[in-house]
Amino acid sequence: MFLAIRSIRIRYVTKRRFAFGKNWLSYTKRSLNGPRLTKAVEAFERLFAGIELKGRSFLDVGFGQGLTTAIAASKGCKVMAIDIDPDNIKALQTTAEALGLDPSLIQVQVASILDESLVARYQDHFDIVHSWGVLHHTGQMETAIANTCRMVRRGGYLIIAIYNRHWSSPFWKGVKYTYNICPGPIQRLMVLVFYPIVYTAKWLVTGKDPKLKDRGMDFYHDLVDWVGGYPYEYASIDQVRQMVEPYGFTAVRIRPAGVPTGCNEFIFRRG
Repeated sequence: MFLAIRSIRIRYVTKRRFAFGKNWLSYTKRSLNGPRLTKAVEAFERLFAGIELKGRSFLDVGFGQGLTTAIAASKGCKVMAIDIDPDNIKALQTTAEALGLDPSLIQVQVASILDESLVARYQDHFDIVHSWGVLHHTGQMETAIANTCRMVRRGGYLIIAIYNRHWSSPFWKGVKYTYNICPGPIQRLMVLVFYPIVYTAKWLVTGKDPKLKDRGMDFYHDLVDWVGGYPYEYASIDQVRQMVEPYGFTAVRIRPAGVPTGCNEFIFRRG
């Protein structure tokens, strides 16, 4: 058996939800390669610089294509990973195989961070809880952030990325909702329409070719995720701090979004 998989009842339901797993499975089949794996490892090492990993308990909430999950396991973490989309388990398998990783090092659960029984079971349990660009897609972001906080033990780290609040955020929420109520051909058309718009906007803002992605990503699958990623919420840096710090956390590093509606990145430590 590839992974230690345990399925529990998922209490997260929404009528309109993007197929995140389908997109990430496509990424691992079509776009994951050696250079992207190298970039993913380099980005992981920058993100976790100064944090002890070997032997530490590590929870990845919404593991997606599995890059962080697999790399954390390869660094000696005791990894548990949860995601509500079974397709992401297949994506994680492809990623782990590409890294030459022993699959028995990863425990996977098909589960939601909104499941209170799961959170209660692992309260104050993990040295590191990581959730990258996920909690704002749950439909209950504030609850999801609170639940991730509860699962970090004292002295541990919470590492999250949350979409930045911007005046254009309500517009993008409408785009994402529209994408998810449309049939497949219209969805593909929307991606084609937004491709040059998003590409040009990112190049103008950053001064860099948007196709030169870090973290092992590729522009096309990120674009599909961006146009279709619903539910969709967002928060300013101060708002995220106000949600997290009451649980005893102090910000260690904060990296503002590179583009106005991108993700602000946070590393918090629980005292």
